[in-house]
Order: sequence, then structure tokens, then C-alpha cells
Amino acid sequence: MTIFEAIVIAIVEGITEFLPISSTGHMIIVSSFMGIAKDDFTKLFEIAIQLGAIMSVLVLYRKKFFPLNHWSFYIKLIVAVVPALVLGLLLSDKIDELLESPMTVAVTMLMGGLILIFIDNLFTVHTIEKEEDISYIKAFIIGCFQCLALIPGMSRSAASIIGGMQQKLTRNLAAEFSFFLAVPTMAAATGYKLLKAIKETPEMLSNKSNLVLLGLGNIVAFIVALIAIRFFISVLQKYGFRFFGWYRVIVGLILITLIYTGYLK
Repeated sequence: MTIFEAIVIAIVEGITEFLPISSTGHMIIVSSFMGIAKDDFTKLFEIAIQLGAIMSVLVLYRKKFFPLNHWSFYIKLIVAVVPALVLGLLLSDKIDELLESPMTVAVTMLMGGLILIFIDNLFTVHTIEKEEDISYIKAFIIGCFQCLALIPGMSRSAASIIGGMQQKLTRNLAAEFSFFLAVPTMAAATGYKLLKAIKETPEMLSNKSNLVLLGLGNIVAFIVALIAIRFFISVLQKYGFRFFGWYRVIVGLILITLIYTGYLK
């Protein structure tokens, strides 16, 4: 992986991580178009740069995360992240296989897009406007919805937002809770991958050029994610989720066409 390729992938991560359009799916497609080999380091890089995106949430919502005395808030996040952690560990190898499949991304992009187009009409009752009113049971159910994001192309953000609106959260609160939930979810996924790499391929992280790429990728992802989150909230307030739903449908159809015509493998 070159520095240019690392920057491009990090920009894609920063833009798409918190939008309901699938960061993993976009990175898989971009990597395929750029001809980047899906070696162990590339897979690690695409997961590890999520740390940069996590930091953008901590910075933008620092009053929510700090000081560390919001026990109810933290417990809700822990409760919500448990389902994804358990399934993620059990299905780790299968998920790694799916990460190499553009067709999986194309199909889930299309299906997720159709849901987002109609989500504002599907869930019209929004009685929960503040995070404080989200019960532990509702947090757990939202976390179960997040498990859908284990399928590349589904989008962790989209899955948890759909879960939030199904649990009667307003669309703004559903989006924000999705941001909050990203922190422990992505931190756990990144930590697991890094520990696995240290144990199985320590030479990969002792390589100075790899460390430079990881550092650069996280910085770029952090800066771009800061901008993307503000953009998402602005579009959400004006147009709802329909805009992102149509985007996913169009991209999904284009990808399926490219795959069947042989332009994308």
C-alpha cells in the first residue's frame, strides 16, 4: 500500500463511517477499483483507521463523554455493544471472507437503501427525544440491530439508526446514539484486530512504513470524519434519510452492473 492509497482509503473511511452508507463497503469497492491487494496489512489498515474516526466523536461530543461520571450513559453503551461483540467474535472468520466480496456489498447497499428511503414513513412515532430517556432494554435492542452491520455493505450507522427509530427515537437522537455506540464498538473491533496482528504477525506492526501509514490514515480519517458528522446532521434535519437511501440504491445498482459486466471483480 502506498501513501496515496492510504490517504484515499482514510478519506473514504472518514466520509462514510458515520453516514448510513457503509464505510466498509466503500473501502472494499475503492480498494477493488485501485487494485490494492487484500493482504493482511490492508485488512488491518481498514479496521485500525476507525480509531481516528472514533476520536472525532469524542471531540464533537466531549461534553457527553467527559467528565467520566455519566454512569447511566456508559452502561447503556456497554449493554448496546454486547450483541455485536459476541457475534463478531463467533463469526470473525466468516466476516473476513465477506470483506473480500464486492457482490455482498452491492446487494446489502441496495437492500439497506430501500429501507432508508421508506424509514421515515415506516416509523412515524417518535416519543424519545433525549438520550436520558433511552432505557437499557431499548439500548440492547438497538445493539441487536447493529449486528446487521457485520454483513459488509449494510452499514453500522444505518443498522443502529434503523434500530433506534424502531424503538421510537427521533431521527436526530437515533443518529447521535449511533455515533455514541460507534465508540465502544469500533474500539473493540480495532483492539481485537491489533492484538490478533501482534500475536500472529508481529513483524507487520514492527515495520516502520506500516506504522507511518497507520498513523497517517488515522489523522486523515479523524479530520474528514469531523466534517462528515456535521454534514450528516445538517442533511438529516433538512431531508431525512431518503437522500442517503437513494444514494445507496443507485450505488448498489451500479456495482451490480459493473460486477456482471466484468469491470469489477
